Amino acid sequence: MTDKTLPVLFLSHGSPMLPFEEIPARDFMAGLGARLPRPEAILCVSAHWETSAPAVSTAPEPETIHDFHGFPEALYRLAYKAPGAPALAERTQALLNAAGLSTSTDPSRGLDHGAWNPLLLIYPGADIPVTQLSIQHPAGPGHHFAMGRALKPLRREGVLILASGGAVHNLRQFGVDRETPADWATGFDDWLADRIAAQDAASLIEYRRLKPEGRQAHPRDEHFLPFFVALGAGEGEAGRPIHRSFAHGSLSMASYAWGDLRPDQARAA
Repeated sequence: MTDKTLPVLFLSHGSPMLPFEEIPARDFMAGLGARLPRPEAILCVSAHWETSAPAVSTAPEPETIHDFHGFPEALYRLAYKAPGAPALAERTQALLNAAGLSTSTDPSRGLDHGAWNPLLLIYPGADIPVTQLSIQHPAGPGHHFAMGRALKPLRREGVLILASGGAVHNLRQFGVDRETPADWATGFDDWLADRIAAQDAASLIEYRRLKPEGRQAHPRDEHFLPFFVALGAGEGEAGRPIHRSFAHGSLSMASYAWGDLRPDQARAA
């Protein structure tokens, strides 16, 4: 890779309350910006924007979307006022269209909490242009892997591809006071780390068939689909964990990187 090539990240963003939580994952994200080369722009693939076909936001000033209910008022007062990245959105659309993935633009889509929640911690200055790319839940892992593969050239153009979801995401088992995650959760989390290290994309794409815990780890896998975009954009490179922990019993906060962080900051959390 050249010096300009940016890594690609998959981050587990957890609860919308992450900016306020005293958990290891929050501390990890708050220090992540210092470990990364500064991007010229950010393409965020969030689990919280679903469309029937790929869509990318061309909003010049994306609004902060508070797409949740029943949380403390302080959370609704948070805003992330980063500039939009219309040129990056158009470049993203062109790359996906060229790969046979017909893509549209949305001139008004803002940043949902899958995007602004981690970005608020990683780049609190909100001074890096950012746009969002949607996911397509029925299309499955292979489709999202192909999206990531098509978008890989962006990394050589100073773009940070940030996929935001969850390595294990089962809200049916959510337990605020649970300190120890269940065996099925740690079993899938460990298998995921192992297959990433082995560069076994084929098994990862077929996780629901090959790993019994997969369906329990992701009853509905919208939070896992952004991972496959990151996996495709990092194809040919060894992914590695940059953070691993659990929150609330059933949420893995594991995060992975493909490509180099800053050489003197590449130690995993």
